[in-house]
Amino acid sequence: MTFPDPSTVRIDGPWRHRDVHANGIRFHAVEAGPSDPGAPLVVLLHGFADFWWSWRHQLVALADAGYRTVAMDLRGYGDTDKPPRGYDSWTSANDVAGLIRALGHTEASLVGHADGGLICWATATLHPRLVRSIALVASPHPIALRRSALRERAQRAALLPSFLSYQPPWRPERALTRDDGAAVERLLRDRSSTQWQQSEEFPEAAARARSAIQIPGAAHCGLEYQRWAFRSQWRPDGRRFMTAMDQVLTLPVLQIHGDADPFVLRPTLEQDTRWAPSRRLHAVPGAGHYVHRESPAEVTSALTEFL
Repeated sequence: MTFPDPSTVRIDGPWRHRDVHANGIRFHAVEAGPSDPGAPLVVLLHGFADFWWSWRHQLVALADAGYRTVAMDLRGYGDTDKPPRGYDSWTSANDVAGLIRALGHTEASLVGHADGGLICWATATLHPRLVRSIALVASPHPIALRRSALRERAQRAALLPSFLSYQPPWRPERALTRDDGAAVERLLRDRSSTQWQQSEEFPEAAARARSAIQIPGAAHCGLEYQRWAFRSQWRPDGRRFMTAMDQVLTLPVLQIHGDADPFVLRPTLEQDTRWAPSRRLHAVPGAGHYVHRESPAEVTSALTEFL
C-alpha cells in the first residue's frame, strides 16, 4: 500500500511554503502577505485531523488586508516533524511562542479552530507578552470545555463518544486511516452543515483531509493530543495546566460560532466570559463546526474587523 508523502500538503497557490525551526523541531508553515517583520503577524492554527489548508480562504484574504499571515501544520501534522512526544498543551503553547520568535516577531494575533483554538487560549495565558489578541473558531476555554463535559448532559453527549473512542492504543489510528481516510470525511459530514456538504468545495476539502491523515504518523500524532487532554485530567501535569489556565485575560478575544454546530454547543461558549470578560461572540447562522470553511466570507470579514 502506498501512503501519501508529507510533501503532498505543499499545495501550490498565492502563498509561500516555509520550514521554520522552533522549540526543537521543524514546522511546515505557509505564508502570505508581506514578509517584513514590521507587518503585523497573524498565525492560523488548525484543528483535529486537519492541516494548514483549511485556512486557505483566510490566509489569502488577511494577507490582502496587509497582515503577514502564517498557517502552520501543528506538531505531528502535515509536513511538520512528528516527534514521539510533545502533544500536551504546555508544549503546544511553546511551539507557537517559538514560531512567533523564529519568524522575527515580538507578538502576534492568533486564530485557531477547535484544538487549534485551545492552543490559542493556552499561548495567550502562558506567553501573554507574545500574544496581541486571539480569535477562536468553535473553541471554548479549556476549563469551560472540561466543566461542560462533566456537568452538561448535552455537551457530554456531543463530545465524549468520539473523545473516548480515541483513547485505546493503535485501534483509533487504524480507524482513521482505513479506506483511504474515510473516517475523516465522516467527521466533516457529521459536524458540518448540509449546505456545505452539497457545495462544490466539499469534495476537494474531504479529499485533501483524507489524504493528509494518511501521511505516516499523522493519525497517531493527532490522536496523542486527544489522549493527553483526557488522561492528564487525573495526573499532576493536567491539574497544573488547568490551574495555570485559570486566569483572566485582558487582551481582545473574539469567539466565532456556527449556530448549527453539533459538537461545541453555545452554552459551553457562554462560560468563556469568566476568563475573557471583554470577549465578543460572533454567531454564524446555519453553519456547523467548520464555520471558517462553511462560511469563509463571513468569518474572514469578522476576523478582519476584529484584527
